[in-house]
Amino acid sequence: MIAYVKGTLEEVGNNFVIIDVQGIGYKVFMSDMSLQKICEVGQTIKVHTYYYVREDNISLYGFLSNDELKMFELLLSVSGVGAKSALAMLSHIHPSDFAFAIISNDVGMLKKIPGIGPKTAQRIILELQDKLKNIDTIEKPESGTVVTKHSENVNEAMEALQILGYNRKEIEKAFDKIANKDVSVEELIKKGLTILAK
Repeated sequence: MIAYVKGTLEEVGNNFVIIDVQGIGYKVFMSDMSLQKICEVGQTIKVHTYYYVREDNISLYGFLSNDELKMFELLLSVSGVGAKSALAMLSHIHPSDFAFAIISNDVGMLKKIPGIGPKTAQRIILELQDKLKNIDTIEKPESGTVVTKHSENVNEAMEALQILGYNRKEIEKAFDKIANKDVSVEELIKKGLTILAK
């Protein structure tokens, strides 16, 4: 498993980059969203990677953030979604928007992504909502811990961050730092991601 690649950016293609690591050039496929944010050729770059292995294909997929990598891994777990289509989705939707679409059953938002029809959008939502129930179940509070009631928006935002793979305790701590919780679910997700990414 290659967790990340760090080296000199040698070339930028339509959907890939070539990174030189001590004389070896790694071709790493990336989303349009990431390609728009990368450094200039000749500079040092570090990308989180997913090592994709199939009988007829071995490829490296790269991401500038862990959130984008987690979203890619979640999409690959959906039946009928391959690496290329997952990368295409990442080119058109931010991780926080993706999480928001999942928890709010927003088929319309996913349908805006090229190549995603209503059936695929519904399948993505259904399969990833099921995964949410199985990952990081809510832990019982420790003795002496004060349990606070969260608003509906906060609960939805927390569930969205769990979809992206964050631990429930980490999310709770992050939301303790958010002063204004009386905002939209999408805004809460973005604030949460900003804190958790540090």
